[in-house]
Amino acid sequence: MSADITLADIVVVAAAESFRGDGELFASGMGTVPMLGARLARATFEPDLLVSDGEAFFVGNDLPLGSSDKLIEGWIPFRSVFDTVWSGRRHVMMGASQIDRFGNTNIANIGPWKQPKAQLLGVRGGPGNTISHATSFFIPKQSSKVFVEEVDMVSGLGYDRASKLGEIVKRHHRLPRVITNLAVFDFETPTHTMRLRSVHPGVAVEEVIANTGFTLEIAPDVPTSRAPTEQELAALNRLDPRGLRHREVA
Repeated sequence: MSADITLADIVVVAAAESFRGDGELFASGMGTVPMLGARLARATFEPDLLVSDGEAFFVGNDLPLGSSDKLIEGWIPFRSVFDTVWSGRRHVMMGASQIDRFGNTNIANIGPWKQPKAQLLGVRGGPGNTISHATSFFIPKQSSKVFVEEVDMVSGLGYDRASKLGEIVKRHHRLPRVITNLAVFDFETPTHTMRLRSVHPGVAVEEVIANTGFTLEIAPDVPTSRAPTEQELAALNRLDPRGLRHREVA
């Protein structure tokens, strides 16, 4: 990896790759890295994506984080987001405090529901997102406390639960990627259990296994997560001129 390329750059490119092939979908990023991933994809290889300013407008330019210098190309007030969600025309990348081998996620509480050790965000939009449209995840620090055998509370549905809810849910439910500081994962296996897709430069497969609390699907030869192209790196620096991505990924 070039000295000019950082782990944060690799992670943002991996986030952008999760939107590849989506076409004219509403790409929502919850947080710095997911938002940059959506905007980078639109600025480079996926120009038909719809991205918002995080408030109420679709933007038609490469909008830097924190900038108000936007070219407005549409209106997406909060009430309209729900219409987009239910129609399946959205791909969100959000966080998870716990995730299991089938992609069930937890953002609500740690420990037993009746007497949790910690209260988190609550389920928020997790159920509606995972039932209705594509949902990817960015987890900034992978560990066996996050990648667990069974989540303490199901906030977002994994493939095992979605498969029991009928054809409509199965048609819209999709978990394209899970991205961490160590690697990229997907569920492209016959049983839809989590697969190690790539490891970031300098990360060994054994390190990923040691920070996972369940058995992963692992191919004999796991590739290395790709670095940004010159075009992508230039776009990323335009989108994140203050380098905020480096605060999320050391």
